[in-house]
Amino acid sequence: MRDKPQYINAAGKLLDLSSPLVMGILNVTPDSFYIASRQSADDEILRAAAGMLEEGADIIDIGGYSSRPGAADTSSSEEKKRVLNAVCLVASQFPDAIISVDTFRAEVARFSIERGAHIINDITGGNGDPGMFGVVKEFNVPYIMMHMRGNPSTMQNNLDYDDLVADILHWFGEKIYKLKSEGVKDIIIDPGFGFSKNAIQNFEMLKRLHEFSITGLPVLAGLSRKTMIWKTLGITPENALNGTTVLNTIALINGADILRVHDVKAAKEAVTLFKMAGNIMMPGQTDVIKTDS
Repeated sequence: MRDKPQYINAAGKLLDLSSPLVMGILNVTPDSFYIASRQSADDEILRAAAGMLEEGADIIDIGGYSSRPGAADTSSSEEKKRVLNAVCLVASQFPDAIISVDTFRAEVARFSIERGAHIINDITGGNGDPGMFGVVKEFNVPYIMMHMRGNPSTMQNNLDYDDLVADILHWFGEKIYKLKSEGVKDIIIDPGFGFSKNAIQNFEMLKRLHEFSITGLPVLAGLSRKTMIWKTLGITPENALNGTTVLNTIALINGADILRVHDVKAAKEAVTLFKMAGNIMMPGQTDVIKTDS
């Protein structure tokens, strides 16, 4: 395995990866799958951001396009209006906050960076807009690249893999090479739990998450309140916090560097306890604990 970078440079603000980071989700969409995460009015956006920062969020991830299966398409102009308003509000009210923008559109990414965003989080890994890599290169911002086949409407029709993790690593490899060839320095990979994978594939990927360390890049895990949790347990997204914490802990054990979550406090507590357990490991014990028996 290659050594991962110790820091991410977000517009001159260094994020220390020696301890797992927590990214709080701030949805400015009317149809996110988790109702409690939807924010629209300015005061709701600021209240949500303030709460996440109080609870210790290292990054706030603002998204204006719902990527849940079956969600209606959002026009570029509508997404831009939602996202830029939220970015401007958070950047002006909380100037020390690290802001990520969840978008696959180069235009939205460009305007967001110009208004104070520091990181771009692209669920399509550059496939959604051919101009995205150019924007990331131009502004030299960290780029979170998620694996997905197709788009949110078609992604669950593309579930055939020869070897799940090997195929995803091959997909990442080509894109990492292109980005690095263009001079992009800070790349984070997100295997894409719930995107072009069924529940069994999601759990397999979680079990094998440590294999993504071969890229030498930080790994983001986005498991928060997802279908793999609440459908497996026969509950609803609203009741999936405990399951989320369990899977986030497994992700940390298997090498996740960033947790993307709706519930910042619970994730920070998981990170604290994970670090405490790691500090008292017995001599010779590996720092990556596999979840198979």
